[in-house]
Order: sequence, then C-alpha cells, then structure tokens
Amino acid sequence: MSRNPSLTQTPMPVQDPALRARNFDEVALGYSAALAVEEAGRCLDCRQAPCIAGCPVGVRIPDFIRQVAARDFAAAFDTITQSNSLPAVCGRVCPQETQCEARCVRGIKGEPVAIGRLERFVADHHRETVGARPEPVPANGHRVAVVGAGPTGLSCAADLAKLGYSVTIFEAFHTGGGVLVYGIPEFRLPESIVRDEIANLEALGVRLETNMVIGRVLTVDELLDDFGYEAVYLGTGAGLPTFLGIEGENLIGVYSANEYLTRSNLMHAHDERYDTPIRRSHSVAVIGGGNVAMDAARTALRLGAAEVTIVYRRSFEEMPARIEEIHHACEEGVRFENLASPTRILGDERGQVQRLGCLRMELGEPDASGRRRPVEIPHSDFELEVDTVIVAIGTSPNPLIRNTTAGLETNPRGCIVAAADGSTSRPGVFAGGDVVTGSATVILAMGAGKKAAAAIDAYIRGKTEPKDCSEN
Repeated sequence: MSRNPSLTQTPMPVQDPALRARNFDEVALGYSAALAVEEAGRCLDCRQAPCIAGCPVGVRIPDFIRQVAARDFAAAFDTITQSNSLPAVCGRVCPQETQCEARCVRGIKGEPVAIGRLERFVADHHRETVGARPEPVPANGHRVAVVGAGPTGLSCAADLAKLGYSVTIFEAFHTGGGVLVYGIPEFRLPESIVRDEIANLEALGVRLETNMVIGRVLTVDELLDDFGYEAVYLGTGAGLPTFLGIEGENLIGVYSANEYLTRSNLMHAHDERYDTPIRRSHSVAVIGGGNVAMDAARTALRLGAAEVTIVYRRSFEEMPARIEEIHHACEEGVRFENLASPTRILGDERGQVQRLGCLRMELGEPDASGRRRPVEIPHSDFELEVDTVIVAIGTSPNPLIRNTTAGLETNPRGCIVAAADGSTSRPGVFAGGDVVTGSATVILAMGAGKKAAAAIDAYIRGKTEPKDCSEN
C-alpha cells in the first residue's frame, strides 16, 4: 500500500467551537474517504502488531487499516465486525489513546495512527453506502437471557447470536443502549448511531424486551427455573450515583451527573418538543474530572448556562477524562478550577443553590491509583457563586439484582464477584462490565461481554454434549 510518512495524524474536521457549544449536533464530523486513505497510509503494518494486544475485543487492526488504504472499505468492515459488534460506537467513544493507539509503533516517533477515527469511518461508510444488515445463523436450539442492553450486554448477545443461540435482552428502560443513550450526549454519540447498531443485532435474531426491570418484573431465578433460559448474563452496569456527603447536597439545584445527563439525553430535555423538566442554569459547577464530568459540563453549556466550571481536586495531569474531551471542553469555554475540593454547598432562603464552598489543594505522594494524592492547604477556603451543582464522582451497581438473586456473591462495593470469564458463584449466571468492575469504559465492558459469551457457550455445550464413555 502507499505509505504516508507523516509523523502527525490526519486532522479530523470538527464543528467550530463557538457554534457547537450551543447545539447538540455531533462535534467530530469524521473522515472523508480521501482523509481515511491518507491516514491509513501512515500505518507501518508491523509484523508483531502490538496494537491488537491493546484492543479489549481483539480487532485485527493492521488488517482493516491495510484494507482502508487499498480502498476496500467493505472488507475493512467485515474484518472489524468479526471482533467488534459496535464499531460506530467504539470509533467515537473508546479511549484509543490509552489502548490500541498507546501500543502503536508509529507513536514512538510522532503521533500514533488514528485507529479510532479509521474505525469510525469504516462503520459510517458501511451504514451510509451499503446499509446491509447481517444475516442470522442457523439456530442451535439453546436459549440465553442477557440482562441489560448496554455495551457489555449488546456485545455478549451479538457473539452468542453468531453462535446460533436464541438470545433475549431484558432492558429496564424503554429503549436499548444503556449508558450509550442515557449517559453519553448526542454531540459525542448520536442516538441514531446506537439505534442502528442495535438494529444490526436484531437482524442477527437477538430479541430486545424493554421496560423489563429484572428483580421486579421477573427475577434471575425465574429466568433460569421457569422460562427455560439455560444461562443468564448480567450486564446491568453501575447506575447508582455516588455523592460527596457534604452539607447542602439536598438543596434545589444539586444533581448527580447520572440524573442530569439522563434527563437531557434519554428524556430529551434539551429538545423543546419534550416536556422533561431540567434546571435552566446561569452558573454551573461540575464536581469531578472524568468523561462524565466533561459530558455534564458541555451539556450544561448547550442548555444555556453562561458559565460552567469543572471543580477537580487534582491537576490536569491526573485527570482521568480523555484528552480529546478535555480539549473540546476548553475550546467551548468550560472553566477549570483544579486543585480544589468542595466542602459544602450553600443555599438561599428558598433552599436553592447559591454558592459552592471549596478548599485549595496541593499534590502529595502517589496513592493506590498511582496518581498523586490531593492534600488540603489549611485556611485556603474560597467560594464559587453558582446556581447549579452537578456531582460526577462515580457510580456503583444498583442493589436490585444482588438482593433478588439467590447465591450471588458480591463485594463490599456492591459489585458482583465474577471470574475473568464472567462466571459467578451462581451456576449458569455470568456477569461483566461495570456491574463487576465498577464504572469503567465502554470497550472494557464490551470485552467482558465477549469473554462471557465464549464461557456461556462452553458452559452450555458442557452440559448438553454427550460424554464419551468408550474405553480405550
């Protein structure tokens, strides 16, 4: 293939920051075919292919990039989808810079190949120019239930369907997608993209049952004992918000990021055609430094806030959000109050948020996470005048499943205890994604779903295949 010697990535077109900060249209506009071929030409086609080891779902990255460089986009799509059932999603929201691109040899001198952008291009090109849905494979006569239609559940269901299993996904919300639709804003991941990816799964034969709260409508025990499912995969995520436990968190105008984003994304509060209530803020403080905090801050801007400030107790260097998301937030006018820790939220006589009290911090020695530990600076109190506070410091699993499923071991954080292959203490019950790890990335959740699908297949085949009792 034609080599591109450039040490820098081919830029991807984006919306102008001044315009996009007030609309919910997608920020990144994607590569054209010419730009994709140009970027694919930067790949060194390494024999060892360390980038594959950095991909939690094992996409054959050099193969699909070679196919893009040769303009064989259909073959590239086939290569990606052998391992990844949600390529248009992953191309947009995966932290490639810490995974596949972090292993890219081209990145030793210069910037790594833009693997995520190329994956997105291939998926979008297929959707826009081909549009063909996958064909279902012959049924093998076995049934599996998947609880949760988020990234890990969708990944597990897709792999099982490709093996011939009859798969039903039970989803608590009225639509599939999980965190992909309630947690990630339209300007990063359009809902239409998620719907299209789910339609591909349904074409494979996967059934999606919405408004099904497992643990209330049905239990896991009932799925196994009464409804004929031979295994259950729990991919219910970590949707229970964590708060700081400081004074004033019950004031009017305090949100968890989970609620704020769900109202805007899943319930369309940003759209005047919907009657979903959400606070129309002037000045917003978002507490936290992860991708969810960036999403909440950028959403607040688009909902009309004049000022939005990220309050984070460490520095930019320790911030867990993707570099691209931090960069986009800065471009759009989000302020950063780093090395600051909230101490209390103050309200007015009507019980509404008025100010956020904070302390200045400095960085000490690294903690268990490897990041330098924030240490309070005595007598460094200060206040921010805000009318809305959004808490984005993490989530944990909802206790409903663990409280209604017999024999299911959980840890002190409320996460389900599962082996590397997703098997749990309850025979026939597997689990993966955020319900096991706590809040993590989409692609890691998908990788867990793939591993569990293989383990479920082995478990069912082990139960049903006849034993060879012949003597030697």
